[in-house]
Amino acid sequence: MILVALYRQSVERAFDERLDVYLKSLVAALVAGDADGEPLREPGNLGEPRFGLPLSGWYWMVRDAPDGIVQLASASLAGDVLALPDLSAAERSGVVARGATTGPDGEDLRYVERLITLSNGARYSVAVAGNASELAEDVATFGARVAATLAVFGLGLVLATVLQVRIGLKPLERLRTALHRIRTGETERLEGDFPTELAPLAEELNAVVEQNREVVERARTHVGNLAHALKTPLSVILNEARGHQGPFAAKVAEQATLMQGQVAHHLERARLAAQRRMIGVVTEVAPVLERMVRAMGKIHEDKAVAITVTCPPGLRFRGERQDLEEIAGNLLDNACKWAAATVDVTVQAGGVDASGRRMLRLVVEDDGPGLPPEKRIQAMQRGLRLDESVPGSGLGLAIVSDLAGLYGGALELGDAASGGLRAEVRLPLL
Repeated sequence: MILVALYRQSVERAFDERLDVYLKSLVAALVAGDADGEPLREPGNLGEPRFGLPLSGWYWMVRDAPDGIVQLASASLAGDVLALPDLSAAERSGVVARGATTGPDGEDLRYVERLITLSNGARYSVAVAGNASELAEDVATFGARVAATLAVFGLGLVLATVLQVRIGLKPLERLRTALHRIRTGETERLEGDFPTELAPLAEELNAVVEQNREVVERARTHVGNLAHALKTPLSVILNEARGHQGPFAAKVAEQATLMQGQVAHHLERARLAAQRRMIGVVTEVAPVLERMVRAMGKIHEDKAVAITVTCPPGLRFRGERQDLEEIAGNLLDNACKWAAATVDVTVQAGGVDASGRRMLRLVVEDDGPGLPPEKRIQAMQRGLRLDESVPGSGLGLAIVSDLAGLYGGALELGDAASGGLRAEVRLPLL
């Protein structure tokens, strides 16, 4: 780290300055003896007690410049010598050399060395060395403290950031919750107090929801108006045609009936397309099935069909109540017509579709004669009746198929475990 590197440089510089002070003190003591005409004399501990402790890591040494013979040495060397490089004859007096070496006890040392020349022409090498491991320990301690400080600071910064994000994003969470309540049908508008930054967004979303609602209402109004405008003339034409005899009247009645079916079909698709764009429309499944079962019990009271329903509580269909009633009603009505004695209804969550939406499965099974595979596609075609002996318009399964398709689901026919027909419809689940 940069801080540790800068601290190491500072500590090494201070250590070298300390060595320079000891070196100057040693040189001063030697030169003082030279001024009195005396030979080299012991300079003492230079103010550092560790120079007098054996193998303390702090040493000084004086040797002859030409031959390198040691003349004086600190008591800490304990009779040993410092391993210093030889001085060349080209070295000038006063030049300070610096470097690293190994001490008598194997420790790492930093040293400074200087050549001096006395008045009698004698030249000496004066060296002072200190334990460099103290530098490493000091730097390591500083690095550990810096790392701990930065770790605490970083942790505090992370906690502060998390806290700030959680507090700062809390209004967005409230906005998301409000949107979820609209989507699930719990409310019709974004409700709650939002900060100044989000208030315009909430207002625009409310405007979008309101505009969507208005578009749906206009579509329903237009569909209703078109239905009234077309159904009345068609009914008049059909009644007039039925009041006359002959092939022409029969043909007019036949085509008018087809027109009524087509008008009803496409108007229903238009109504559903508008409803599917409605935001927040949700229907509880179980209550709808209960009402349909009661209605089927009265309609097919003469057959005494036993209808059993298995539906987990809380399942909700993402769509209009009347559409679910029409789907369930047509499937139950068709099953009761053909059942011998029992009809089983099962509802459960059915995974997801290709777009990732959750789906529910509504399965209706009867114990009737069933339907061969080659006739199942025909059974879902609008207005096509496979058995004229059973009352009906032939629209039931076709309506279910259309409704399921408009909601992004599908109707599938198969064999029931009891031998009859199995009708399974997949619908979006909230």
